[in-house]
Amino acid sequence: MYKIGEFSKITSLTVKTLHYYDDEGILKPAERQKDTGYRYYNEKDFKKAQLIRLLRAMDFSIAEIKDVMGQYEEDMDVSYFIREKRQILEGKIQSYRAIQKKMDAYLTPEEKGEIRVKHEIIEKTTDQQLIAALRFNGKYEDTGTYIGKLFKAVKMKAMGKPFSLYYDDEFKDFGADIEVCLPVKSEVKGNDITTRTLASEKVISTIHIGPYETIHLAYKALTDYANEHGIEYETPFREIYIKAPGMILKGNPNKYETEVQFVVKA
Repeated sequence: MYKIGEFSKITSLTVKTLHYYDDEGILKPAERQKDTGYRYYNEKDFKKAQLIRLLRAMDFSIAEIKDVMGQYEEDMDVSYFIREKRQILEGKIQSYRAIQKKMDAYLTPEEKGEIRVKHEIIEKTTDQQLIAALRFNGKYEDTGTYIGKLFKAVKMKAMGKPFSLYYDDEFKDFGADIEVCLPVKSEVKGNDITTRTLASEKVISTIHIGPYETIHLAYKALTDYANEHGIEYETPFREIYIKAPGMILKGNPNKYETEVQFVVKA
């Protein structure tokens, strides 16, 4: 049997912590003297203390440790709890990464050591072109995946930058009507892939340099320009990916270059 001071030394847990664990019911001493209240721990308690230290190092909360200690009978039981905790942490990591992206997008270009880019607007007429297209309903972040599928189907027939057509006139979290396109030399055949001629159109256009999380600023610039000049526009909106992430290596998002076009109503 170990006195609480001895047990503290061999477990690297302070006496205060041992008192707390006792009060919380996750590590009670094997014996307690009725008259003095002195705590005494045994070898089984030592193994429990080692497990608790391990769980704390893995970011288990006291409440979670209570669950583990209440059901712990053998090492195999602990493995299930650790796997479950890992899944929880993976979910948090993804959530924190999403928050980090929002923080990065909020920071000013000066704070991030970037050059501020003004969205200059031009009016122009696009060329008629033959395109292979793949239309889907999904999230905006799915666009890259579908462009990859399109490249695989088109192969050597591609002859220009990929672009997307967005048919909704509002932002959607999911279920957005999107068509990814590639200029091609000749007809392309494949599952769900169509080939057609995209007509020449009058557009207002701007170049956005930076991550896609801030591309809404290009849309604002075009919307403001259209309103100021009495220009009516219609869907689909176009995004042409001049400099974009690769299929494997994503590169520096601050260097992405995207042309955004609004089609002017005839």
